Amino acid sequence: MSDIIHLLPDSVANQIAAGEVIQRPASVIKELVENSVDAGAKTIHVLVVDSGRTSIQVIDDGKGMSETDARLAFERHATSKISKADDLFALRSMGFRGEALASIAAVAQVELKTRLQGQEIGTHLSIAGSKVLGQEPCSCPEGSNFMIENLFFNVPARRKFLKSNSTELNNILVAFERIALVYPEITFTLHSNGAEMLSLRAGNVRQRIMDIFGKKLNQDLLSVDVQTTLCKITGFVGKPESARKKGAHQFFFVNGRYMRHAYFNKAVMNAFERLVPSGEQVPYFLYFDVAPEDIDVNIHPTKTEIKFEHEQAIWQILSAAVKDSLGRFNDIPSINFDTQGKPDIPVFNPHNDTAAPKVQYNPQYNPFRETPSDAFRQKDVPEQWTQLYEGAVQQHDVPGSLFDVESSEQDNNIIAEKSPAHYQYKGQYIMTAVKSGLMVIDQHRAHVRILYEQYLSKDAEHRNASQKLLFPELLYFSASDAAVWGSVVKEMSDMGFELTAMGEGCYAVNAIPSGLEGLDVSSLMTDMVASATDTNHNVKADIRNSLALSLARSAAIPMGQVLSNEEMEGIVNALFACENVNYTPDGKKILGILQQKDLENLLK
Repeated sequence: MSDIIHLLPDSVANQIAAGEVIQRPASVIKELVENSVDAGAKTIHVLVVDSGRTSIQVIDDGKGMSETDARLAFERHATSKISKADDLFALRSMGFRGEALASIAAVAQVELKTRLQGQEIGTHLSIAGSKVLGQEPCSCPEGSNFMIENLFFNVPARRKFLKSNSTELNNILVAFERIALVYPEITFTLHSNGAEMLSLRAGNVRQRIMDIFGKKLNQDLLSVDVQTTLCKITGFVGKPESARKKGAHQFFFVNGRYMRHAYFNKAVMNAFERLVPSGEQVPYFLYFDVAPEDIDVNIHPTKTEIKFEHEQAIWQILSAAVKDSLGRFNDIPSINFDTQGKPDIPVFNPHNDTAAPKVQYNPQYNPFRETPSDAFRQKDVPEQWTQLYEGAVQQHDVPGSLFDVESSEQDNNIIAEKSPAHYQYKGQYIMTAVKSGLMVIDQHRAHVRILYEQYLSKDAEHRNASQKLLFPELLYFSASDAAVWGSVVKEMSDMGFELTAMGEGCYAVNAIPSGLEGLDVSSLMTDMVASATDTNHNVKADIRNSLALSLARSAAIPMGQVLSNEEMEGIVNALFACENVNYTPDGKKILGILQQKDLENLLK
C-alpha cells in the first residue's frame, strides 16, 4: 500500500491559517495597526474602500523595515517580537505569533512600501496569494505603507459570506476603537471611501474616550485608580444614571491589549447591584497592568481571551476599586459653616411692622363686556360654519393608545363569554373570567405585542404620524454607531422619526412617532441603534422588526401602573385582535389560563 500522508504546500497552509487569523476586513486592520504600534509609530492613518472589500491601506511613521526584513516578514512564524519560548511569559508587544502578514498575503494582493529610519532608499514589495511578484528599491517616507487589495480574491467562498458594507464597516470601527483607546498618545485617523470618519489627536485617556464616544459621556465617568502588588487598575466607570439596556460601552484592557472577560464584568456589575435596574449595563473603560508572567495571552489567535494566574484575587480588587469610586461619587453638596467674609443675613424679627405688598386691580373689569376693540371683530357667524371644518376632523390612530385596535370580527374561543369586569393583581397582571376558567394576562407584555403589530402595520402602509418636538433633542453617536445609523435611517424615517445631522456624530431629533411623548428620546434612539446592531446584517424586514420591538417596549405601559376597568377591557380586546396572542415578539409568554377544574380542586 502506497503512502498517503504528505506535506501541504506553503500556500495552502497559509490559507488554512488565514481562516483563523483573518476572518474579515476588520481582522486585517487589527493586525496591521498593531504592527504599527509595535514599530513605535506616533501617527497611524487607515484608509478603506468599500468597507475593506476593495482596498485597505495602513500608513505609519514607525521605524520601518530593511529590504531583508520586508521580504522575511511575510513568511510564516517570522517575527521580531520573541526568539524563545520563555519570551511568551514576558510579552510587552501586541503581536508575537508571526502569522498575520503571511495569512494576509495568502488571501489578498499586498503591496508594501517601507523605509528604515536613517536609510535613504526604501523597498517596494508586491505579493499575491503568497507568491512574490516583485521587489525593488523605491523612494518613500520613513515607516511602512501597506496596501491590501481584493481581500479573499482567491477564496471566493469566504468573500461571499462577508456581511453588508455597513456591518463590515461597523466591525472595522469597533476593532479600530479598541486599539485607539489603549494608545491615547498616538494620533489616529480613519477614512472610508475618501471621507474622514475619525480623527483622534494625541492626548490622555479621558480625552480619547470623549473623541470617540462624544463629549456627553464625560459627565458620566468616575475615575478608578488602585495599585496593589498583584496588579494596577486604572480607568473609568459610568455613574448609575448612565446605565443602558443595550449598547453600553464596556472595555477591558490588560497590558495594552483588549480582552473579553465575563468574570471581571460580573465584578463590575456586582458593585452596581442595587444602583441600576436589573438587566441594564453601565459603561466602563478599565485598564489592567499585570506582570506578563502572571497572564497567558496565547490562548486564541485573536488574543482577546486571556488567562490570569490570580484571577479570583484580581476579581476582589476590581470589585473593591469600583465600589470605592462609587462611594467617592457624591451629589450632595457639603455644608460650609465658615461665614467669614460672607454677607450678613438679617434675623427675622416678628415685632417689626412691614407693610405687605399691594396689588392694584380694577374690580369692575369684565373681559366679556364689549369694548371699542370689538368693532374690529366679526360679529356675524356664518350659518354654515360647520362646513368649513368638514374633513378636517378625522379619527387618527395614535400609537400607544390602549383603545386604537378594533376587536376581531370573529369571536375567539378563548374569550368566549368573557366577563366585562376585570381585576388587576399587583399592578402587573390582568385577571378576567372566561368560559374555561380564570385567564391571567401580563399587562406589559400584552401591550408590547399590541404596539408591535401596530407599528409594523402602520410602517407597511406608510401612515406613521410624527409629533414635532418643541425643543429638539441632541444625540451623540460614536463612529461605529453612526455607521449602523446610516443603514437604518430610512426605516427610522418611515416610522416617524425626523433627524438632522449636525456634524461630528451629533444629530438633532426634530420629531418622533406620535404616542411616544414623554419618553427619554436619547435612550430610546440608543437602544434602537443597538438593536439594529444585534441583527448583524442588512435585511430590511429584520431591521424593521427590531426597531418596532424597541419602540413597543419603550412605549408599553410599565409594570405597576394602575389601570381602570375600561383600560383593562381595551387591552384584552386589542390583544385578541393580534395575530399572536400567546407570545411577545421576542418569545415571552403573555397569558395563561387556570382551568375551572383546577380551581374546583383547590377548594376541595
